[in-house]
Amino acid sequence: MSLKKFIQNHKIASNKMASRRFTRSKFGNFMNFFIIFSAGLFTMLPLIYAVCTSFKPLDELLIFPPKFFVSRPTLGNYLILPDLMASLKVPLSRYLFNSVAISIVTTLFYIIIAAMAAFVLAKATFYGKNFMFWIVQFALMFSGCTLAVPQYLIFSKMQIIDTYWVYILPPMASTLGVFLMKQYIEGYLPEALLEAAKIDGANHYRIFFSIVLPIIKPACFTILLFSFRDIWSTVPNGTIFTEQLKTLPQIVNQITAGGIARSGSAMAVTVIMMLPPIIVYLISQSNVVEGMSSAGIKE
Repeated sequence: MSLKKFIQNHKIASNKMASRRFTRSKFGNFMNFFIIFSAGLFTMLPLIYAVCTSFKPLDELLIFPPKFFVSRPTLGNYLILPDLMASLKVPLSRYLFNSVAISIVTTLFYIIIAAMAAFVLAKATFYGKNFMFWIVQFALMFSGCTLAVPQYLIFSKMQIIDTYWVYILPPMASTLGVFLMKQYIEGYLPEALLEAAKIDGANHYRIFFSIVLPIIKPACFTILLFSFRDIWSTVPNGTIFTEQLKTLPQIVNQITAGGIARSGSAMAVTVIMMLPPIIVYLISQSNVVEGMSSAGIKE
């Protein structure tokens, strides 16, 4: 047997052994799919329960022990919402406008600011850059509860309490978007491309808007989803008092305060409020997966 034929036979045998080693049986594939499907279904239980409760009539809401699924679905909890909102001092359209406008404007501004900061931290050269990135990572450990009192003192000194700035300014200081975008830029934005743009005479703003933003689109869509979700559900406790400045989540709190008899209507409003984040997720789903999977990639 020649040496060439021996090597070919060895490669074929190795490939067969590798395929047998890493290929699962049909039962293994079934169990893998079953476990993943069960875990996904478990995470969806709160969403399913909210939808089922929103269609429950009053007698099923008061039954004990409570049932998970609805036996006699009805649209009464949705149809009664206009009457509940009619008793409010401000029309429902005002709350809806505040939620939509604040969520869209704040999210867009935050994406631009986070992308600019990430671009500077990833590609610029200046003293203290690594220290600043350490601060960005350290800030990820803080929760909103620990920042409530300092934020209130800052808003009081700036005299912006009971204004739209209470909604807009706090998300701008979030560091999650900066962290994810910096990791993405380091993995997908080569230095040669930036050098070629500089040679062609492009300034920093032209490079950022014409080159950087299109390349980091998956990371931008990831931050779009997270930011829109958080801003849409924000309830600024202790900083908004004027009824014309309140948003939809605060209306949910008012309806929920009506007791268990209003729990069906509260769930109906909750389901309605869940629709915009779900729509944003469906639009940005593929980009979110790509952005999250590459968040830790570096050159």
